[in-house]
Amino acid sequence: MKIEDFSAPAAEQAAARRAAVYQTLFSRRDVRGPFRPEPVPDAVVSRLLTAAHFAPSVGFMQPWNFVLVRDPAVKRQVHAAFLRANAEAVWQFEAERRDLYQRLKLEGILEAPLNLCVTCDRDRAGPVVLGRTHNRAMDLYSTVCAVQYLWLAARAEGIGVGWVSIFHPAALRDILGLPRRIVPVAYLCLGYVRHFRDRPDLEAAGWQERLPLESLVFLDRWGEPGAAATAELRDHLRRDQQEAAAHAALLAQADWMVAPVAAARRPDDAESADCDSERRY
Repeated sequence: MKIEDFSAPAAEQAAARRAAVYQTLFSRRDVRGPFRPEPVPDAVVSRLLTAAHFAPSVGFMQPWNFVLVRDPAVKRQVHAAFLRANAEAVWQFEAERRDLYQRLKLEGILEAPLNLCVTCDRDRAGPVVLGRTHNRAMDLYSTVCAVQYLWLAARAEGIGVGWVSIFHPAALRDILGLPRRIVPVAYLCLGYVRHFRDRPDLEAAGWQERLPLESLVFLDRWGEPGAAATAELRDHLRRDQQEAAAHAALLAQADWMVAPVAAARRPDDAESADCDSERRY
């Protein structure tokens, strides 16, 4: 990796970094494929896991673990577990919704070069955890923060990530050999993709539209829109949501951060001696 160039004026640096963050946020997608066949290099996997490990956690508990799944046989077992759960899930929807559900692609388990299960060890910091004393779920929320950090880092690397949630947790535990105390929080499919869509797949398929943000914001009490006190804010919210959607569409058309990065150098590469000086986190 190359060290950042800090020679540009501070204002330009700040604007460029801010733009890069928002570009990543607005163009992140839940990707089901098509995935490219080439593997994700270990150097890139390391960057993604490092990003996840720097997520916030309640009481600095860091309750996560990361189970990398590359064995095709294990993937097939996970895929079979998905198919069983999905066959149950489809009947929970009304007939019209069920037809659309069956046409959706909801996983890329076998196609993605790398699968990743992110887990939560609820006992990692003992029975009493700072910040979890009155909300036992805070460690689970912390693990989800790690998932999101990894997801955004992957988007910046041009790597698609898809979260597959249609499983019986006990099935994942059995397949991956997870101890009883370990909660499987997220099962992710990762790989380079041919493109990122301009909007979420479920929105494009007509499953759900993005809600207007201004209708979701209250002032001081639930259900209180704030009337004149929030009028200016609501104007900003409407405009910013429209601009974010338009910006994401432009990024998709430009194939922003789609091409795979160069393969990582091997540790025994003749040039590896200077790799520490090239890191930029």
